[in-house]
Amino acid sequence: MFDPSQLPDNPYILLTPGPLSTSKGVKATMLRDWCTWDDDYKAITQDVRRRLVALATPADGYASVLMQGSGTFAVESVVGSVLPENGKLLVLANGAYGNRIAAIAGRLRIDHTVMDSGETGRPDPEALKNELERNPEVTHVAVVHCETTTGMLNPVSEIGAVVKAAGRTFIVDAMSSFGGIPMDVDAIGADFLISSANKCIQGVPGFGFVVARRRELEACAGRSRSLSLDLYDQWRVMEEKGGKWRFTSPTHVVRAFATAMDELEAEGGVVARHGRYSTNQRALVKGMRALGFQTLLPDEFQSPIITAFLSPSNPEYRFQEFYHTLKSRGFVIYPGKVTSADTFRIGNIGEVYSEDVERFLTVLENSIDWKMDKTS
Repeated sequence: MFDPSQLPDNPYILLTPGPLSTSKGVKATMLRDWCTWDDDYKAITQDVRRRLVALATPADGYASVLMQGSGTFAVESVVGSVLPENGKLLVLANGAYGNRIAAIAGRLRIDHTVMDSGETGRPDPEALKNELERNPEVTHVAVVHCETTTGMLNPVSEIGAVVKAAGRTFIVDAMSSFGGIPMDVDAIGADFLISSANKCIQGVPGFGFVVARRRELEACAGRSRSLSLDLYDQWRVMEEKGGKWRFTSPTHVVRAFATAMDELEAEGGVVARHGRYSTNQRALVKGMRALGFQTLLPDEFQSPIITAFLSPSNPEYRFQEFYHTLKSRGFVIYPGKVTSADTFRIGNIGEVYSEDVERFLTVLENSIDWKMDKTS
């Protein structure tokens, strides 16, 4: 039997929001081939679907659907499948990923509107309440839980309470938070929650998934604007054919994800993983501030997933040089995505531990040319 410990180490750690550094066990799982029609493989799919629902909520009445492609494919499958022809979507946006939901709706010619809080602001539940009262034609509301443009953690419970009190359908993009931040999809009022294999559950890229209220799924029959991204048909076939995907599935990725779910459980579940991520993030911010860097967001808005830092103010600073220096010393970070400030981002999810964060801070302190002014 192959020993996963014999796999070579990666040349660097990904301090990113996904794809992220994965365990050797997850990678080793992909060394075996699987047939999409085989009962053993379909049983793995069904088990993953069941475990996702159990991870999302103890409440009855939910189901999960796996969808080929990146997380955006899964988001588009929801937006394009759940809005009826006469429906209207309200998007609460405060970054690139909220705006992407609106862009999907626009491309699909779905009537929609955007409440934009700005990249460093949070959606206001009271303002949402007023907006829904003024606009009864709005049928669905969508928000990103952790907006990885900045690392902002949006108040989905408060937003969900407003949406459900108004009798609307609630869509939560939990791409970079599900599995890493404790949540109960039923308690927050979400009818559709979307995430991806290569985020906090620590699998590899290849499929996204949706945890949905079953009665809302059933209402989606015939609505999809797409054949391959038809969420209802994907769910129906998986239900009726015991885990069969409609089209070729990423077999290796699914099996790796099942291993990643085993590892999440062995770590102590979402609460324990959230604790590790939070410890990583606090140590990172403390160390970065000691080196003179500033965070973009105040601490009370910050998620434990990824943190945006203001770039050094010296005009000689270039992100690409900064990036390649760190990469050559074992760490990959993320460029900024904020339009209103020059930033870079550092994630602390995946197979990353406190000793990795401390090593990163040591590398940063010792290897960067500090002839650049530190951020004041």
